[in-house]
Amino acid sequence: MSLIAQAVAPAGELLETDIIQHTLAEGLESQFTNARVLVLIPDHTRTIPLPMLFRMMVALLHNARQLDFMVALGTHPPLSEEALNTLVGISREERETTYRHVGLLNHAWDNPDALAQIGVLEQAQIQQIAGAAWHPSLGGDTPVRINRLALEYDHIIILGPTFPHEVVGFSGGAKYLFPGISGAEMINTTHWLGALITVLDTIGIKRTPMRAMVEAAADLLSTPITLVSLVVVGTGLAGVFVGDHLSAWEKAADLSSERHIRWVDAPFQRVLSHAPPMYDELWTAGKAMYKLEPAVAPGGELVIYAPHLDTVSHVHGKYIYQAGYHVRDYYLKQWERFKDIPLGVLAHGTHVRGSGTYENGVERARIRVALATKIPRADCERLSLGYYDVSEINLEHWQGRAHEGVLYVPKAGEILYRVKQ
Repeated sequence: MSLIAQAVAPAGELLETDIIQHTLAEGLESQFTNARVLVLIPDHTRTIPLPMLFRMMVALLHNARQLDFMVALGTHPPLSEEALNTLVGISREERETTYRHVGLLNHAWDNPDALAQIGVLEQAQIQQIAGAAWHPSLGGDTPVRINRLALEYDHIIILGPTFPHEVVGFSGGAKYLFPGISGAEMINTTHWLGALITVLDTIGIKRTPMRAMVEAAADLLSTPITLVSLVVVGTGLAGVFVGDHLSAWEKAADLSSERHIRWVDAPFQRVLSHAPPMYDELWTAGKAMYKLEPAVAPGGELVIYAPHLDTVSHVHGKYIYQAGYHVRDYYLKQWERFKDIPLGVLAHGTHVRGSGTYENGVERARIRVALATKIPRADCERLSLGYYDVSEINLEHWQGRAHEGVLYVPKAGEILYRVKQ
């Protein structure tokens, strides 16, 4: 493992700003003089003190010949100019003066002209990586396409947090390349492989086949990569790791497993999982299910509570309404019916619905999943999800009842809940 610059706060504490600044300087300062540098950053659906970090990074990289920041959107909608400024914490005036030399860019996963193919993951390689999870629905070879701008810089810096993740086990690292700034093929293949394995057997696990796929694809990229991997707790940082994208991610994932997994003594019968406003569509608010599913008892119920949410998906809604939300085998055992739906959409469908079985035309999910949002009852029924009138949810009724098997989670989506063995 390579040497990295790192700082870790004592348990229960957060890093002071000067420690963060010193660690970034140790790992980055004076290394990119006269270089063209692209910094990959998350969008608003990830918790990170990005305004502070943006200013630090721009100051540290002042000797770069070109400095641009690209939002690793995956398939999330592009951000407006105003939203980009808000994301990094600058005003329009600052954008036009102090930071006029810094580019703020969106990734465009669905624009063929914005992508370049850098290789292929052959079916045999994917099959070997997947092991027992391999299924013919994964298809053949997977082209590895990436935002072509990634090939036009001297160096790429990934700046992002690491949390337990439903597709790759723990987020961050090379995931900012694939699917962060990749084409649809890698997005679909990795997400569907994760769905085949299921969230319960993926989330919070450090080494997964999907992580192996992402790192195999990253090996095909010729542009050098440095990772600034962050472990976020609340609104601050518990850890900063700067180095090569493998070593820094390893350290961050280890710390994330300590800080982002909450162990409970027994599973809950009912959970009200409050998705914060940063999840502005069910496509991302589904994290309120993923992080809690392992702590819900068989036959129990999880309610995604998001009073602000009125959209299933801005990008993928058409397909989601066709496929609905179902357990994995509901799709697999009716493959002719679903084979033309993008694999990433089917993965989302089974991630939100959770584990279960489909036998003799009968679907039996392990738990019940319902929405308490602005999405109408008719839509929930069409999507095969339960419905609650959001105006009738009384938070006090859910609070302080963990001992009864009833749990309220006020900011769901980043802390993973697991039952002690």
